[in-house]
Amino acid sequence: MPKTKKTPLNTLEVGSEARIERVKSDCSCARRLQEMGVVSGAKVRVVRYAPLGDPMEIELRGYRLALRKESAAGIEVTPL
Repeated sequence: MPKTKKTPLNTLEVGSEARIERVKSDCSCARRLQEMGVVSGAKVRVVRYAPLGDPMEIELRGYRLALRKESAAGIEVTPL
């Protein structure tokens, strides 16, 4: 079985889908993200990036969420 490559959420291209592996606890907003459904096993899709690249918009669990790239860097995902 091939190993899957884990990567930070903020490195994905628009339209990419991924599964969340973990939210790094050293991220200042980790608890708030988990309360909003950004938890291990959740499937996310990158909807778009703002014109200057920050923030980014993701879709998960039937809603859309805007995240700063700094916060998204603390979310480790496996691309699907």
